[in-house]
Amino acid sequence: MISVKNLEKTFHTEGGDILVLKGINQEIQKGEKVVVVGPSGSGKSTFLRCLNLLEMPTGGEVWFEGRQINAPNCNVDQLRRKMGMVFQHFNLFPHLTVQQNITLAPITLKLKTQKEADEKAIQLLNRIGLADKAQAYPAQLSGGQKQRIAIVRALAMEPDVMLFDEPTSALDPEMVGEVLQVMKELAKEGMTMVVVTHEMNFAREVATRILFMDDGQVLEEAKPAEFFDNPKNPRLRDFLSKVL
Repeated sequence: MISVKNLEKTFHTEGGDILVLKGINQEIQKGEKVVVVGPSGSGKSTFLRCLNLLEMPTGGEVWFEGRQINAPNCNVDQLRRKMGMVFQHFNLFPHLTVQQNITLAPITLKLKTQKEADEKAIQLLNRIGLADKAQAYPAQLSGGQKQRIAIVRALAMEPDVMLFDEPTSALDPEMVGEVLQVMKELAKEGMTMVVVTHEMNFAREVATRILFMDDGQVLEEAKPAEFFDNPKNPRLRDFLSKVL
């Protein structure tokens, strides 16, 4: 599904170059739920954003469904349609209704007629219990509702994989649960997911595999039980002692 080979990312700053990803190798299979955890500044979000080229890798290869997406001749926009992305901040268009936010991409890209897109939008809104908000504007919604709409907007493109970049970190604590619930249901249905998060209970419950990143590298990866109950890397043990 997704194959990452010796992935590197350097940011050029006035103070000099900062190497943020230091040669990451990963294979993410169809149906896997890979959760990426680690301290702030460890490169988690940069890694995720390199998977769909929101950040352009400075070295290595990213393959998706058998094609190298960071090759010069690759039509990235076409492949991105198959990769849903949910951000920390919801990025909804404030001047469009909830329904218009969801239908915009499928209609603009001519993947669906207006009628088909509207029907799909209502079906998805029903699924997350927000069909009554179809004609509301983002400003009229809570943070948790906005994030659930952002997930549904990505699902409207019928992606093969969903990427989540700290989807609950901008929410009030009481709204976190409603967003995680939608993500858990997606996981149950077999969606391939890569999730950067600080929610350790979610990682324990949903992940098929957890990656621990620090200083631009994956220092440990394991199934949840092994990861939490028998961490090998001293840096991971230290991290878990602080977050659990």
